[in-house]
Amino acid sequence: MRLILSWILVGGCALSLSAQKYISEKSVVSFFSDASIEDIKAENTKSTSLLDMASQDIAFSIVIADFKFDKKLMQEHFNEKYLESEKYPKSTFAGKVVGFVPGTGGKQNVTVKGRLTIHGVTREVAVPGAMEVAGDKIVANAKFIVTLEDYNVPRPQLLWKNIAEQVEVTVSFTYKPYEK
Repeated sequence: MRLILSWILVGGCALSLSAQKYISEKSVVSFFSDASIEDIKAENTKSTSLLDMASQDIAFSIVIADFKFDKKLMQEHFNEKYLESEKYPKSTFAGKVVGFVPGTGGKQNVTVKGRLTIHGVTREVAVPGAMEVAGDKIVANAKFIVTLEDYNVPRPQLLWKNIAEQVEVTVSFTYKPYEK
């Protein structure tokens, strides 16, 4: 189901599959919030992503409840009070990779431009990152800032020192050729 949803995000229609299409083999999406009382960090290793090198389309889908925290109570609050994962179960991105030349060796700086949806709010973003061909795989990495207010994520007045206004998000996907 997640794969079908991701393909719809990429192009809105069925795409013919070829060696130009890649699916995530490994993913790590994490975030870090530097707050005055306590830092908050979590990691998700179950995200799905698709990359079409012919069109430079890229899409990913992240199940919010799959973020893991060091403290169980933080995880509960994150899912119930802030990201409301029952109401908004996924974060998604659909866009284009700009600046990647597949036949060129080494790490390449790229920008990914598209629509990021978090907490039911969709915004246009441009995220700097890097991509590198490693054998038959492609490795993509990015680090960017998300402002909670931009996505209507509540920041309670009583605990405002516990939750930063901005969160640093780190994304790493290793893609393998998509095979039928």
